[in-house]
Amino acid sequence: MKKQKLVVVGGGSTYTPGMIMSLIEEKENFPLKSITFYDTDVERQEKVAKACEVILKEKYPELEAFHYTTDKEEAFSNVDFAFVQIRTGGLAMREQDEQISLKHGVVGQETCGPGGMAYGMRSIGDMIELVNDIRSYSPDAWILNYTNPAAIVAEALNRAFPEDKKILNICDMPAAIMVSYASILKREIWDLVPEYFGLNHFGWFTKLYDKEGNDLTDEIKSHILNHGFLPEDSEIVNDPSWIKTFKQVKTMVTDFPEYLPNTYLQYYLYPQEMVDKEDVCNTRGRQVINGREKRVHSLCDQLIENKTTDGAHLEVDIHGCYMIRVAASLAYNNGDTFIVIVKNNGIISNLQDDAMVEVPAQLTNHGPKPFAVGKIPTFYKGLIEGQLAYEKLVVAAFFENDYNKALQALTLNRTVVNAPVAREILDDMIEANRNYWPELNGNLKVKEPASV
Repeated sequence: MKKQKLVVVGGGSTYTPGMIMSLIEEKENFPLKSITFYDTDVERQEKVAKACEVILKEKYPELEAFHYTTDKEEAFSNVDFAFVQIRTGGLAMREQDEQISLKHGVVGQETCGPGGMAYGMRSIGDMIELVNDIRSYSPDAWILNYTNPAAIVAEALNRAFPEDKKILNICDMPAAIMVSYASILKREIWDLVPEYFGLNHFGWFTKLYDKEGNDLTDEIKSHILNHGFLPEDSEIVNDPSWIKTFKQVKTMVTDFPEYLPNTYLQYYLYPQEMVDKEDVCNTRGRQVINGREKRVHSLCDQLIENKTTDGAHLEVDIHGCYMIRVAASLAYNNGDTFIVIVKNNGIISNLQDDAMVEVPAQLTNHGPKPFAVGKIPTFYKGLIEGQLAYEKLVVAAFFENDYNKALQALTLNRTVVNAPVAREILDDMIEANRNYWPELNGNLKVKEPASV
């Protein structure tokens, strides 16, 4: 089995130590020759990298090389896989996105609504530059992207690189939900076979089977309705915000029992309720800064100081394992099935072909082979078409520097709807993102005539 050369783009991410633990857990399935970290933030990456060096020395001694760098040529030359997890603007900009939204009485969340648009507009340019850089040094590498907001990023990358068949956009949220399903069923996540359709952070499980073909869907629905639903993945199991989010699934299944929803649908189905729960002074971004970021950096400091993993709380999470098993299926032609983001091309037959949809696909060394979904019911089709139009307009606004398309996007989004509010939010977002967004032109707002 060939050993792979991996670069982790965004090496300073707080998710990176968990990714390293997952690479160690999965090393028999995805053996590595080398790991390189790349980041533009020298100090942040160095802390995480030095901690990961301690972990790898003890738990992955057969790894031939590990290093970290801010040099693109050094990072991207002669690699087999690039795992991309960047956050342009960092958590500080995330918090600002959420505060601006909440100030206007609208959902403040990093990937949904105005926050998703702001984050997406920041991510697109850096993602395009990264793909070009990786391709200049490793033309045949697989680029596995899980940079958020994945739907907008996938739409933009498809527009910028329509012929590149070795870019795959992935989100671990369906897998994190399936971890909870597996707990209910007292099984392993890898024993479950999902049927699913939608857009990223905007989809539904229609069926869930085991590998023998037994339908487990009603058992899961019954458990959710009678006992509720809780997160089980190690990264979010004790997080109060995620616990509330998973509990909201019971409400969604009660109101719309046909399918099992992605947790992010709460923001689109109950936007006012979501706003009412939030605190503009303690947004989700602030909670991450004070929670996961501090925890991971403290862990890194401990590992660096002690030069050992003894006594350190290290966990494998689904975020990493899912990405690695996807990579293994691509590298070794395993043909395993995962939920990934692909161009529609008739998969959902009553949705436009150029939509970037999230569906199950068999992964081979020739790329994803998605399974047909067929026609979807009117309610779900209507929701998806509105969200898809929003995503396409955000991407168009970026590429065409078009203010009015950005305004149309926000007005369409179910978390906003109101055009005057959309304009106020957009203008605030433009001001806040002057160092990140392209300049948007063409504001056609008609001024009131001066009084005579």
